[in-house]
Amino acid sequence: MSSAARSHEAAELTACDREPIHRLGTLQPHGFLLALQGPERRIVQASANVPAGPDGVLGRRLEAVFPEIAAALAEAPAEASAGVGARHLRSLTLGAGSGGLSDARAYDLAVHRSGDLTLVEMEEAAPAGPAGGLDALSSRLDAFVEGLHAAPSVADLCHLLAVEIRHATGFDRALVYRFDRDWHGTVVAEDGNGVLPSYLDLRFPASDIPAQARELYRRNRLRIIPDAGYEPVPIVPPLTPDTEAPLDLSQSVLRSVSPVHVAYMRNMGTQASMSVSILVDGALWGLISCHNQAPRRVPLPARNACDFLTRIFALQLAARERGAEAEQRLRLGAIAQRLLGAMAETEDFHDGLLARPDDLLALADAGGAAIVTAGTCRLVGRTPPDDAVRGLYRWLSAAHGGEDVYATEALAEAHPPATACAETASGLLAIAVSQRSATYVLWFRPEAVRTVKWGGNPAKPAIADPAGGPARLHPRTSFETWKETVKGRAQPWSLPEIDAAKDLRAAILGIVLRRAEEMAALSEELQRSNKELEAFSYSVSHDLRAPFRHIVGYAELLRAREGANLSEKGRHYLDTVVEAAFAAGTLVDNLLAFSQMGRNALKPIDIAMNLIVEEVRRKVMRDVAPDRTVHWRIGPLGRVRADPMMLRLAVENLLSNALKYTRGAPEAVIEVVREPDRDGEATFRVRDNGVGFDMAYVGKLFGVFQRLHRTEEFEGTGIGLANVRRIVERHGGRVSAVGELGRGATFRFTLPLCA
Repeated sequence: MSSAARSHEAAELTACDREPIHRLGTLQPHGFLLALQGPERRIVQASANVPAGPDGVLGRRLEAVFPEIAAALAEAPAEASAGVGARHLRSLTLGAGSGGLSDARAYDLAVHRSGDLTLVEMEEAAPAGPAGGLDALSSRLDAFVEGLHAAPSVADLCHLLAVEIRHATGFDRALVYRFDRDWHGTVVAEDGNGVLPSYLDLRFPASDIPAQARELYRRNRLRIIPDAGYEPVPIVPPLTPDTEAPLDLSQSVLRSVSPVHVAYMRNMGTQASMSVSILVDGALWGLISCHNQAPRRVPLPARNACDFLTRIFALQLAARERGAEAEQRLRLGAIAQRLLGAMAETEDFHDGLLARPDDLLALADAGGAAIVTAGTCRLVGRTPPDDAVRGLYRWLSAAHGGEDVYATEALAEAHPPATACAETASGLLAIAVSQRSATYVLWFRPEAVRTVKWGGNPAKPAIADPAGGPARLHPRTSFETWKETVKGRAQPWSLPEIDAAKDLRAAILGIVLRRAEEMAALSEELQRSNKELEAFSYSVSHDLRAPFRHIVGYAELLRAREGANLSEKGRHYLDTVVEAAFAAGTLVDNLLAFSQMGRNALKPIDIAMNLIVEEVRRKVMRDVAPDRTVHWRIGPLGRVRADPMMLRLAVENLLSNALKYTRGAPEAVIEVVREPDRDGEATFRVRDNGVGFDMAYVGKLFGVFQRLHRTEEFEGTGIGLANVRRIVERHGGRVSAVGELGRGATFRFTLPLCA
């Protein structure tokens, strides 16, 4: 159905919902009504067709006008008029002269409450129906109960009910009518004698039975209209004396029906109808709707039997639906347990879910699924393209960020860009795993294009009231089958599927929370250990500096004072000692700097990267041989937020390495550029055309004392890149490297953008 049609239908429903169908102030003429007030049961309102006439009964006590009714009420239990719905007390014969009757007449007595009033309804007793008396009804009831137990499906249950109701009432046609989530109704079972056309499988719009009518059906289970051509009988006086409002006839047996409904019946070609509400757990599941081409009265015993049959049917239906739901929940629970086991075996719950893709899809009976965060999008099965899923992620975060679970079978109606993905994602079920980091697990269902057969065109016009009141709904005049192709909708998500997604969310949050606690404890222990290690390394490094200075100092004294007495080999040994002591001292200094790197507090400020790089470039070029050719390609680097001292050291290590490892190239080319920003980070690339490295050892590159080249080839202590990684990670960034032997190396690192 198009959005325009849905808007039109909403307007129609609103207009029809305003009609006060429970306060029309009139009755059907096959009985009369008395409104009694107080313990003395004084008659304060009566229908105009009361035998003695309203003037003959108003203001009088019930026992003075209708002693038989008064006696019946006195014998009835106190709760007879309480509760929901009219209570049929018994059949009653009013004698000649009672209430102005000229001869004795049989009635069926019903009573209920309306505010502070007791309403008595006297329905004229109808002749015996086709059921053949109570014995025949009892026999068929036994067979019906047996048939309910034997029926293999809900459809069979409904057909069995339609057959029994039509037999009990003698109507030309009996339909079982089921409501969907949108309150459209579908005829799911039918029994008829061929006088009226078949409506089996036809769908009727929600506007046929608007919200307030559905509420009346829920509260008053059985309604009958013996003759749609009746003349309404007014209630006198029209307003209740105490409230000055029309009498509330919600529970009435004889209540008139809306003129719209009467016209609807006539257009349908029926003169009599009866409906019995099907309630499951107190909610309106559907209706039994009976129709007759000619006027027809159904005696009270037959109607009571229909009500009883329907309630038995509803109990069996509820048991079937609960059983099917319980079976589905058990199946989904087993799937969830497998997913939970997979998540428990992995560090990241994403990996655990994706390790069992079939179970992930089966949990929601979905065609595709996705796990999406701000930076990642991982897809399973048939899904929209990556960019469309990311668009859904952004929409969910903005429009439904406060919801733990979101489900729709018509995604394009809520999110129009999803129209392009109807084949894979007309339905969406989403769980927000973490609002802090905005992580979603999404399930998709494809479009289920289907043809719906409506009982006539569902778009019924609302026409203006000539008296200037609100527009009234105009009932359709044709019930010929009207077909509509429904697109852009998936099969609805069932309640067990939505609950399974909620349970999975709770399980994921439990795993994430438990791991967060474990990580917090581990982090605390690591911080303590790191502090101890840093203190130890600082102490050792500091204490080693003096011995190495002594070794160098005494070696220089030995060379100066005793060098002439040493042999050539002795002087070589002495030079080796001095060089080794210098190297060891440098190593200790670097180790001390590395230790201090973790101890010093960050002091980040906004920094122009080009100034840092240029300063470092000039410094490292001081030690470059004059005959070397070095080409620097430095792009616009923008600004970042970082600690200037630490950032300068990291850049110095990277540029020094680039110069060192391009020493053998005829012309060194060193490139420093800024790549496009993303996710709140700036990414920088330092590339050279030097000796490169084997990617098999890239994992060792940023470790302390890890070297991929011999000291004889390239000097160094193996701490420089470890310092780079520590500095970048302390700023919340990442560092990586790519290389190839003989073809240079590329280093990337990220830093936070300026605030």
